[in-house]
Amino acid sequence: MDSVPMTREGYDRIKGEVERLENEEMPVILERLANARSEGDLKENAEYHGARESQGLLQARINDLKAKLGAAVIIDPSTMPQGEIRFGAKITVQKAGFKKTQEYTLVGAGDEDYDSGKIPVTSPLAQGFLGKKKGDTVQIQVPKGLQEFTVLEVVYE
Repeated sequence: MDSVPMTREGYDRIKGEVERLENEEMPVILERLANARSEGDLKENAEYHGARESQGLLQARINDLKAKLGAAVIIDPSTMPQGEIRFGAKITVQKAGFKKTQEYTLVGAGDEDYDSGKIPVTSPLAQGFLGKKKGDTVQIQVPKGLQEFTVLEVVYE
């Protein structure tokens, strides 16, 4: 897995999620499995098969989060070069042909919140903005097609 940039807060949030899944949710599923096993024949025991499926999905989620933590590179956004779009930048852009502006903050894993404009720095949209400066125009391939944006502002908080 490639390195996954994230803030200390994002790292801690993911680590807390792993601990919660392992220490709170997994024991509940394991108890369901034990109860289902005690009922006898497992071949036709829907509760047992449902619990096994839940266990597999939860373990896959835990493994995914642990992989992110293992590949994590903790970055302090305040150390980024000012004026150029990098990890942690809050940018204001305007899509060609539109008057309304959009604000995005380029964040790492664990910090994304699409409703508030916090997008992962690894996303195609964020990747298209990296290295650009105020006043630059950039074309980015998004699911709706090729879009053109003008960078109006780059701020680091």
